[in-house]
Amino acid sequence: MRLLERDHELGVIRSALAAASRGEGGGVAVSGEPGAGKSTLIGAAATDPVGLRVVRGGCDPLRTPRPLGPFLDTASELDIELLAGDEALTTVCEKVYDALRATPTLLVVEDLHWVDAASVEVLRFLTHRSGSLPLALVVSYRDHEIGPRHPARALLGDLARDDGFTTLALDPLSIGAVEQLVAGTALAADQVHQVTGGNPFFVAEVVKDPDRPLPASVRDAVLARAADLDDADLDVLQLVAAAPDRLVDRVLPALGVDLPTLRRLQETGLLDRARGGLVFRHELARQAVETTVPAGGSADLHARLLAAMERVGMDEPAVLTHHAVAAHDRERAFRYARAAADDAVRAAAHTEAAAFLETALDHLVTDDPRERAELTLELAFQLYMTSRLREAIDHVESTMTLWESADDAAGLAAAHEMVAVFEYYNARAEQARSHADHASDLARSAAPEDLVFGSAQATRGYLAYRRGEYDRALQWNDDASRVAVRMGDDQLTLRSRFLHAASDLAKGSGDARAQLADWIEAARSLDLDELASTGYSNLVSLDVEQRRFRAAENVLGESLPFTVEKDIPICRHWQTGVRSRLHFSQGHWSAALEDAGAVLIDDGMPLAMVWPLLVSALVPLRRGEAGPELALDEAADLAARIGEPMMRIPVHTARVESAWTTGDPDPHVGEGTPDVLASYDGDPALSWAVGDLVVWLRRLGLPTPVPDPERLPEPYRLSLSGRHDEAAAWWHRTGDPFAEAMAWGDSEDPAHRSRGVELLDRLGAVGTADRRRAELRRDGIATAPAKPRASTRANPGGLTNRQLDVARLVARGFTNAEIAERLYISPKTTDHHVSAVLMKLGLGNRRQVVVRADELGLA
Repeated sequence: MRLLERDHELGVIRSALAAASRGEGGGVAVSGEPGAGKSTLIGAAATDPVGLRVVRGGCDPLRTPRPLGPFLDTASELDIELLAGDEALTTVCEKVYDALRATPTLLVVEDLHWVDAASVEVLRFLTHRSGSLPLALVVSYRDHEIGPRHPARALLGDLARDDGFTTLALDPLSIGAVEQLVAGTALAADQVHQVTGGNPFFVAEVVKDPDRPLPASVRDAVLARAADLDDADLDVLQLVAAAPDRLVDRVLPALGVDLPTLRRLQETGLLDRARGGLVFRHELARQAVETTVPAGGSADLHARLLAAMERVGMDEPAVLTHHAVAAHDRERAFRYARAAADDAVRAAAHTEAAAFLETALDHLVTDDPRERAELTLELAFQLYMTSRLREAIDHVESTMTLWESADDAAGLAAAHEMVAVFEYYNARAEQARSHADHASDLARSAAPEDLVFGSAQATRGYLAYRRGEYDRALQWNDDASRVAVRMGDDQLTLRSRFLHAASDLAKGSGDARAQLADWIEAARSLDLDELASTGYSNLVSLDVEQRRFRAAENVLGESLPFTVEKDIPICRHWQTGVRSRLHFSQGHWSAALEDAGAVLIDDGMPLAMVWPLLVSALVPLRRGEAGPELALDEAADLAARIGEPMMRIPVHTARVESAWTTGDPDPHVGEGTPDVLASYDGDPALSWAVGDLVVWLRRLGLPTPVPDPERLPEPYRLSLSGRHDEAAAWWHRTGDPFAEAMAWGDSEDPAHRSRGVELLDRLGAVGTADRRRAELRRDGIATAPAKPRASTRANPGGLTNRQLDVARLVARGFTNAEIAERLYISPKTTDHHVSAVLMKLGLGNRRQVVVRADELGLA
């Protein structure tokens, strides 16, 4: 097909190729409707790859895509070895990265709308490092087929934000272009344009047979190419259409397809070769031929394909599942879907694992309720891993009657324990405790020394730990530990060790942190991915709560990539919420809002949303901007459902801060404070949250009936005893610039109070600074700092996550080239980020960033 009206698009792709040949990575995302010419455009660019190796892969239109399909198909071209279902996602990422780092490459991945979640993560891994690769990555997709929850959505967001990538949307051809294509025929360009809508593929099909009547659809145009085939050849064409990924060469003899048949089919112009098999030249052509299959005939085609693939020993469970389902072969569909799910789990492709388990469950033929219940619980766990909590809960609950009919008390206990965990993350703590207690009672009656009982006790212990009931948590945890030792179970052993170390750390034990970190590494070494990620989540939450901000940064630097590599969105959701709180505490408010928004917009665990809601309310409040009006109320409702003091107290503190900042009375503050403080009896795990609340209540002039305030953490003791300068110095060392500024402002010394206002101005806390200025005027202090102009205000809170990464490296003295190499971005992109950082900080050069790094929270 001639390439018309695509000069600009072709130039963009060729520019990306030229940049890759110079070692500057980047790429292009090409979108358009079916037949818009995406493959033709990419193919034209690839004919002149300017010294690049060309590697082309595609995504399969299977019911459930093969995990890592595009990379399994291109492994030989990349000169790497990948084993389907046996490669960890981290291993795949590193292998592909190393292969692309060694040789300048044009990597094409087409039909992203059919992509699997694991391949998306590999592509995201590459895009985040594209600046350090001699890589031109070109992807194509139908934008109307990628919705908000589509696996490719996150990748497309990355590409849109990356300066090294460009998105091209292909428009239909104009009448002028159609005139050029129909030139020399009797076809009227305006009629052809009207019928085809300017779709390049449709126009090309019409022009191939200009003497035929003008077709009314793409289907008619395609089928005109097959009109002269006899029934036997049409049968083969339909077989190819029934194999949407491709009909591999080695299956052809098993289907009785000979060389003369292939020659006749080639003359139709409908077929092409790709990845060692026959494919249709365009998906629209495949769909058109598929419509010629008579009603009821599709199952026979798929059954023949399935039998042929088995005869030649094909071992691709995902493909075999597709054909078995279409052939209505329940036994094979179950068997292959089960195998495909196991492969997906080993590859940490939990999204695909869930889909294959759903298929297996739909095709399970058994009268044994236990077998159905066990498979349903497996599916529920995969749904939980991929953040589909409500579905996971529904599936577990559906097994209750099955376990009862099987008279299996242990299985029923396991179901209650699983749904307890899911309900807790769903912010239904009361229901979670009820299920956990019931699980324990059932397991104790059925098998008091079995793993089911030990696991139930571990879950009860974890829920008690989260409520701050440490004695009860450790009592139940001891039961779990005893069972784990007797049964020699590594997973339960580590669960019990996790809980013991986390409880000790929450209560302030200095040694417990190192122990918890050790248990996380042990879980990783045993491939207990969900357990390791849960350990990370608890460790980093305590780090932020106890104001170990730099330690928290280090943990998140490991844990968030781990959740991506292991495809655990449920833990990524929680940890992103924790990072939002960390950025908020460090005064990096734009980054905090960025993370908070990602958590709140995602359909993940409600448990993770309390702090993102607080961040989305408090940042605008401090900046003097309008914020989401109901965010505090939503956070309060959520914290009440969860029922944990560790969440209820910060929500109440936020209400106190809002009342102080705005001057508007809040009935919740006066009425609710005694109830909130009643949960504190000197518990060291709550002391940070209580200390924060007490200091804010003091600012508002309200009583603070706290037993033994000397047990509060040091910065609060210093503030409550009037040593505000020492408290400010403590917060400065810790890296909380807002708390530092507020401590200065609490002093009676006018110079200290003015300094506090200056720090608030520098942070961009306009609303809070204005409230402090009003206090100074009220107290007759004439030395209040003048409100700075926006153009001169340094604003470390305005840095995004990526700009923060760059700013921290600038503060450590890295050059732009070193930053580019470290962050896997191009030097040009680094230049843009450094300029943006200097502008937002109001600094003239990078030397000033180094000098003021500590002050700006970048040390």
